[in-house]
Amino acid sequence: MNTVWSQFIQGANTLYYSRKLRFSELFAERYRALLKLDDRRRLKILEVGCGPGALAGALHRWYPKAEIYGLDRDSNFINFAREHEKGIEFFEGDATALPFQNGTFDVTISYTVSEHIEPKKFFGEQLRVLKSGGACIVLSNRTTAEVKAPCLDENGFEEGFWRRVAEHDDTLTKYAVRRYPLTEAELPAAMEQFGFGEVTCDYLAVGLTPDDKKFSALARDIIEEGRKSALDCLQNVARSMPEYVAAKDIEKMTELINKKYDGRLNLYERGEKQWDTAVSLIMFVRGIKN
Repeated sequence: MNTVWSQFIQGANTLYYSRKLRFSELFAERYRALLKLDDRRRLKILEVGCGPGALAGALHRWYPKAEIYGLDRDSNFINFAREHEKGIEFFEGDATALPFQNGTFDVTISYTVSEHIEPKKFFGEQLRVLKSGGACIVLSNRTTAEVKAPCLDENGFEEGFWRRVAEHDDTLTKYAVRRYPLTEAELPAAMEQFGFGEVTCDYLAVGLTPDDKKFSALARDIIEEGRKSALDCLQNVARSMPEYVAAKDIEKMTELINKKYDGRLNLYERGEKQWDTAVSLIMFVRGIKN
């Protein structure tokens, strides 16, 4: 059982609920236009590094005729995905040794995974399990712009807490997070280098602004996702460096986070607009197995 990522890096709530918003039906047509998949075919689609299943769930909605499979090495994520996303086959496994036969899938897809895996292994395994003419699609976050509501600003205690954490945090090095980052030029070049042809690049900006009326159905979810992510992050800190953070400080931080997000929800309910927003620029790199 492997639970490193969910316990010490990003919790299931963080990944699932942030991605549910990012892959909301509001953006479905824009995603479908860039994925360029034939929704009339009974495609077999594998998501590599599926986490707790939000993208796999979106693919299941967008391509109802397709068979969707998700794979991740974190046991907690797979258990969460099986509970929250039905109609999908989820597997626990390693992206560098996919537990599938050669030529199994029409499409492989990943989101924010390529930067964590040595490129030859990452692309080589997907090339192996794809059918001839199959598509490898890599989604990669390029940049994020965020403007927080003033009521979510950190006070002196919070700033001191996170400074203390930063002094002792070796998570990225210890768990090889983002060990293989590739630039906007290097990522498509790597896809070509390791066997794919007809490589293309596209970009999609996804913005989430709760006070914009087009997000009225999602506004509370957008605000609550911030709370879930903040609390997840706090619990990961508590698990990874108990010798540096006292239980009473975790308790106080939890109280402060909840108080702030309760305040943000109250402002929304009263119609007092803050125009806080988060924008992600997602790169789509797509190649074909010859």
